[in-house]
Amino acid sequence: MYTTSGVLRTIELILGLPPMSQYDAAATPMYNAFQATPVATPFVHIAPRVPIDEKNLPTAWGADASLRMDFSEPDRAPERELTEIIWRSMRGPAALVPPPVRSGFVRRADADDNDR
Repeated sequence: MYTTSGVLRTIELILGLPPMSQYDAAATPMYNAFQATPVATPFVHIAPRVPIDEKNLPTAWGADASLRMDFSEPDRAPERELTEIIWRSMRGPAALVPPPVRSGFVRRADADDNDR
């Protein structure tokens, strides 16, 4: 399974660009999603099994709070609150929201490292 960072890393490799962050630098490129020769068979449409035009009702859990959030630019909405709204609207109002998982890459500085 690939991540968004893996997709970004693959695009960077195709275009010959350096990684933009530590996350895409460490991501696994999508090597196995491609092959040396293309397959030219036409795409066959599969009809969706769920309605794709449904929208959340105004009475959905967290609808009033999400209406007050700023979605004008990325990362303006409060991450934790938005995650809770999405989680509980899908899993039910009493569902426990899992804690966020954060990670980072740490490099130990050598004694002769001048970049401190």
